Amino acid sequence: MTMEQRILPQGASGVEYFVKGFELIRQPGLRRFVMLPLSINLLLFSLAFYYLFQRLQGWISQLMAWLPDFLSWLDFLLWPLAVITVLVSASFAFSAIMNFIAAPFNGLLAEQVEKKLTGKPLDTGGLLDLVKDTPRLIGREWTKLWYYLPRALVFLLILLFVPGLGAVIWFGFTAWMMAIQYLDYPFDNHKVPFSRMRNAIAMQRWRSFTFGASAALMAMIPLVNLILMPVAICGATALWVDQYKAVHGRYGME
Repeated sequence: MTMEQRILPQGASGVEYFVKGFELIRQPGLRRFVMLPLSINLLLFSLAFYYLFQRLQGWISQLMAWLPDFLSWLDFLLWPLAVITVLVSASFAFSAIMNFIAAPFNGLLAEQVEKKLTGKPLDTGGLLDLVKDTPRLIGREWTKLWYYLPRALVFLLILLFVPGLGAVIWFGFTAWMMAIQYLDYPFDNHKVPFSRMRNAIAMQRWRSFTFGASAALMAMIPLVNLILMPVAICGATALWVDQYKAVHGRYGME
């Protein structure tokens, strides 16, 4: 792809690339690759939320039994608060789990989006090669998790002890991790090492941050966040093709 064949203009922000993902998930030829991880996502989320809401009545009953009688009127407030808490908290937790389960399918989706955008297939083999590559893909998710955990602990402590500043820092960190999570799929398809990928997106820090911030905001919206994964992967792949492929796409051939 030459500079004249860009997907978005030269100065496009990360937000514009994220929005591009909504357009790409509807493209003919990509829908079946979007539907596979999305179907897995919906199935597991549905089962998880069914289990949680089955237990919710028991949890609230236990809480009401613990409260003194003069606070029994809180019952009508606890239900909506509990539902909102479960939706938001569980959405973040299950999203992290889904990254592991759907990793092979996410890489396949990124590959097909890149093929659609460039007109050139990636030499990644067929379905059998994908199955063989699954352990490495899961290992890559563990690499991202171990990068995330110690930093998350530090920023969580800041959030607890300095709530105002901590909330801003925590959101910034979440946006950065969202950029890493989804941009990593097209980078990994070209066997670009994790450390090199981080350095590459740090060179375009503002574009990466605005992309990740868009994903982080969408992740906060229960139910809508069910389609976050395919949207973000499609948008991240478009960003890869425009901003990184010319330099880092040659890595796997070196």
